Amino acid sequence: MITQTRLILAAWLSACVFTSGCKSIVSLFEKEEPIDTSVVAQWWDGPRIRPGVGLIVQVAAIGQDKPIEMNVQVDQNGQVTLPYLLQAPVLCDGLTLEAFKSKVTKAYQEYILQPQISVQFAPFDMRLGVSPYGTVNVLGEVMNPGPVNMPPTMDLTVTRAIQAAGGLKPFADRERIRVTRCEKDGTQKRTMVDLVEIGEKGRIDKDMVLKPGDIVYCHEIRW
Repeated sequence: MITQTRLILAAWLSACVFTSGCKSIVSLFEKEEPIDTSVVAQWWDGPRIRPGVGLIVQVAAIGQDKPIEMNVQVDQNGQVTLPYLLQAPVLCDGLTLEAFKSKVTKAYQEYILQPQISVQFAPFDMRLGVSPYGTVNVLGEVMNPGPVNMPPTMDLTVTRAIQAAGGLKPFADRERIRVTRCEKDGTQKRTMVDLVEIGEKGRIDKDMVLKPGDIVYCHEIRW
């Protein structure tokens, strides 16, 4: 009876190999790798000021032709120090530019008549700087796993993110790149991206555009 069962199973596997190929057989038995819960996708609600971000601040009084321009960097406590406000650093961690502008305007009203304030993000080094536009985490079989800065253009794709992380390791599975994204309601949505389809078949439309907070996980080939 056992021998007969084995023969039936062997015949079934052979038929599957003939019709679908070896990789399809593996997929019948393989299970999805567990999700790393130590790093989770985050919902992104717009660019924010955070420690390490550079700001260009212009301050002028009403009627003043040339404003004072300052290039400042947010310190590790999430604060910036501005002229005339040396004794009271401005806490700005997590603020939008508009919220920070309102806060600075209110602070300067004690020293300047009708202050005119302008604020913008300073240019930053994509590799070494801190992006106010957030990051994506590239993990798994890449040379330099970790966060990758999102550019101001917000057009970072899966392939570009992997390149920024040093590229794939030799045994990375180019057909199984998992992208995890946090939706607004807190649910985690996962999408598989096939780099072979993108590169060798020219399907650049499949090169998924990432959002800040996404996680790109590069699987290892299963032998």
